[in-house]
Amino acid sequence: MPLDYETLRVIWWALMGVLLIGFALSDGFDLGVASLLPFVARNDLERRQVINTVGATWEGNQVWFILGGGAIFAAWPYVYAISFSGFYLAMFLVLAALILRPVGFKYRSKRPDPGWRARWDWALFVGGFVPALVFGVAVGNVLTGAPFRLDDTMRAFYEGSFLGLFSPFALLAGLVSVAMLVLHGAGWLAMKLEPGPVRARAMRFGTWAAMAVIVLYAAGGMWLAYGDLGFAIAGAVDAAGPSNPRLTGTVLSAGAWLNNYASYPALMVLPLLGLMGPVIALIGIKRRNDGLIFAGSSAANVGIIGSVGASMFPFILPSSIDPQSSLTVWNASSSHLTLFVMLIVTAVFLPLVLLYTAWAYKVMFGRVSEEEVSLNPDFY
Repeated sequence: MPLDYETLRVIWWALMGVLLIGFALSDGFDLGVASLLPFVARNDLERRQVINTVGATWEGNQVWFILGGGAIFAAWPYVYAISFSGFYLAMFLVLAALILRPVGFKYRSKRPDPGWRARWDWALFVGGFVPALVFGVAVGNVLTGAPFRLDDTMRAFYEGSFLGLFSPFALLAGLVSVAMLVLHGAGWLAMKLEPGPVRARAMRFGTWAAMAVIVLYAAGGMWLAYGDLGFAIAGAVDAAGPSNPRLTGTVLSAGAWLNNYASYPALMVLPLLGLMGPVIALIGIKRRNDGLIFAGSSAANVGIIGSVGASMFPFILPSSIDPQSSLTVWNASSSHLTLFVMLIVTAVFLPLVLLYTAWAYKVMFGRVSEEEVSLNPDFY
């Protein structure tokens, strides 16, 4: 095969980042819009207007979430096994919240009763806010390390609890995620809504969200720099060796998550993008430039998610109770053949997904007006 094992592992690590960023850029604004729904819309017509900004695309956007889960299962089976079992209750919470979204979209307008619709609107809010928070909390737990260990036969034992997931740093990461996606949702509403009171409220919330992203993300960076978080590989690593976490020497090392930036200064563009993205969005809000707002929120997504990956490489899921069991790009992947076959499949189908997505957005793009919603019974 033309690609060696080490190269394939790095490619799939990068593809995982692409899928996560794709999910944040697409389904992220759906979650942000749902989180904003009860606050930017004050009557049924305004709420229908907000809902219909994502009504045509939200289902397709969830493809990125499915692709991400499938890629973890196929490319990093150890990561899938430990994270999906250890974080089971948190993932069930996310799944339950995400189930509220399609039900809420389909049923809220089935009856004209204001109470009925209000309850479904709050269900849509839960379906947006809870996943945004828990996804960030999950990233925080990855950075602090998950409480698992592997025995000599590679059996995994998770020794944490559901409430233990919500540590102070994990909650900070969760708030960064919420603020980032609320800003992204506000940027989407700026492009999709006609000028009016709903759009103006969205811009006010977008302003607060942008400032919150800057402050919270900077606070998280300072915590990583001066706190006791961090893992490092001790000794030589066989990047093309067998997938056996017990063969990798890992130690706790405060501040080690910033080591890659010292070794590869070009990576600093990612945290800078995470900080400058909200600033660009604020400039767009001040200038009433819809495209600049959305570009800034998108840049924040890319920078923040990319900086997490750049900080952790080559770690994927470190262990807080047994660093020797930590999972990395080099020791937790599928076989060489599996990665190669999957790469061929991805090279064929991922461009098709991107082309179809671009075509769908082009066809369905345009502003949603109150008049259009009020006159069209087929709208949500």
